Amino acid sequence: MRRGVIQVDGLGLAYREAGDGARPTLILLHGWPHSSLLYANILETLGQRLRVLAFDLPGIGDSRGSPASAEKVHLADLILSAAEKAGARSILIAGLDVGGMTAFAAARDHAPRIAGALVANTVIPGIDPWEKVRADPRIWHFAFHQVPQLPETLVAGHQRAYFDFFYDVLAKNPASLTAALRNGMADAYARPEALRAGFEWYRAFPQDAKRNAVHKRIEVPLLYLRGDADGRAIEDYANGLRSAGVENLDHAVVRGSGEYLPVEAPEAFIEQVLRFAGRVIPTQ
Repeated sequence: MRRGVIQVDGLGLAYREAGDGARPTLILLHGWPHSSLLYANILETLGQRLRVLAFDLPGIGDSRGSPASAEKVHLADLILSAAEKAGARSILIAGLDVGGMTAFAAARDHAPRIAGALVANTVIPGIDPWEKVRADPRIWHFAFHQVPQLPETLVAGHQRAYFDFFYDVLAKNPASLTAALRNGMADAYARPEALRAGFEWYRAFPQDAKRNAVHKRIEVPLLYLRGDADGRAIEDYANGLRSAGVENLDHAVVRGSGEYLPVEAPEAFIEQVLRFAGRVIPTQ
C-alpha cells in the first residue's frame, strides 16, 4: 500500500493506493465519521485485480483545504479530477454513506468520466426513500449536523466518544471496528477544519436533494448494496433509484453486516466489488 497527496483546485487530496497503475481504477470513498482508513484492510486484495485509490474526502484526515462547496456533485468532481490527474482510467467509483452519495453524484452528473458506480448503505438526498428515512427518529443526526456551528462546539474534543455512538449503533458487530480503527478515524477529524468539513456534508443536503429530485436519465451501471442489520428493505432504495432515472441498476444485500461493509464483511464486499467491476470494466 502506498500513500500520497494530489493537488486539485488548491486542495490537497490524500489517498491510499494499491495495485498496478496501468490497470482500471477503483475509487473508494468513505463517509461519516470515517476516513480512507476504513478500507485499509482490503486494499491489497483489491489491488491484485485493479488499481485502487481510497481517498480522504476533502478536509478529512490527511487531505487539506476547504472545498468551495460540500454539495456531492462538487465533491465528485474534485475526487474524479484528482484521480484523472493521477492517470486513472476506466474508473469505477464506490462509496458508502456520504461517499455513496458522492458516487451517485458521479454517475448522475459526471457520467462520461466513469464506467460504473457502487453505492452502499446510504439514502440519496431527494430520492425515495429520502423523506421516510429523514423522518426516522434513529436518523436524528441529519438535522443536528445541519445546525450552524453548534455540532462543532459540542463535539470538538469528544470525537472518539461521539463517533463510537455511531459505530456501535450502525454496526451489526461493533467489535469488528477495533480500537485502533476507531482511534485512527477519530484522529482524522481532530482538526477543527476537518470536523467542520464533515458537518458541511449534511448542511449541503438541501442543495443535494434539490438537484437529485430533478429526473435525469442515468445510463451508467450502478450497483446498490446494503447490509442487513437495520432491517430496511433494499427494494425501497432500488425503486427510488429507478424512479430517479437509473436505467442499469443491480442491487444486493450483504448478510451479517451493518453500515461498515469493508470492515464487517470484507470478503463479501470484495466479492461484490469485483463481480461488478468484471461486468462494467475490463480487469487483469
